[in-house]
Amino acid sequence: MLEAKNIHKVYNDGKRQLDVLKGVNLKITAGAFVAIVGPSGAGKSTLLHILGGLDNPTQGEVILQAEDIYRLGDAELSRIRNKKIGFVFQFYHLLSEFTVLENVLMPARINSALRSGQSELREKALGLLEEAGLAERVNHFPSQLSGGEKQRAAVVRGLINRPSLLFCDEPTGNLDSQSGSGIIALIRKINLENKMTVVLVTHNAELTHQADKVYNLKDGVLV
Repeated sequence: MLEAKNIHKVYNDGKRQLDVLKGVNLKITAGAFVAIVGPSGAGKSTLLHILGGLDNPTQGEVILQAEDIYRLGDAELSRIRNKKIGFVFQFYHLLSEFTVLENVLMPARINSALRSGQSELREKALGLLEEAGLAERVNHFPSQLSGGEKQRAAVVRGLINRPSLLFCDEPTGNLDSQSGSGIIALIRKINLENKMTVVLVTHNAELTHQADKVYNLKDGVLV
């Protein structure tokens, strides 16, 4: 489903060159749950952003369902991100002026192909929120939620467009161990029930025991 070929990422501030990724190769089959671990600053988030079409590689290719995403125009790449890919980030990125339900529905409202079925999407969102243990929080605002509840809402938002691929960037980084384990269990449940491909990056190797395959990002390459 997803393949990275010889991915390099170089940052240059004019005075020095920082080689973050040094030839990453990765193949992920449809429906797999893959974890990428490594210490802070190893380049995990950089790699995830490149795999998800958020940041261009300095060199290399990212093939999503037989299509090199970095040969596409900006509009087409944005369409693929919105339609095929879901994202869950460490800092939730929930909009404070909207309720939980409204936050979850935001990506669907951006997706023109789904605008005509808003009532169906609302029911889907309510069902996902109930599954995530947030049935009593749908009309609450982010400021009224705990950290774990915010992250569960962010997971549901990442799923609302029915993506075939979900990227999770340190989704438990701001949570205690119990809440973090609950988030991973929720992601794994969704992965198994929907055969959704999941790529998780984390610095906490203890959270990767449910993954089908675990890679370590070390010295700019995956091992």
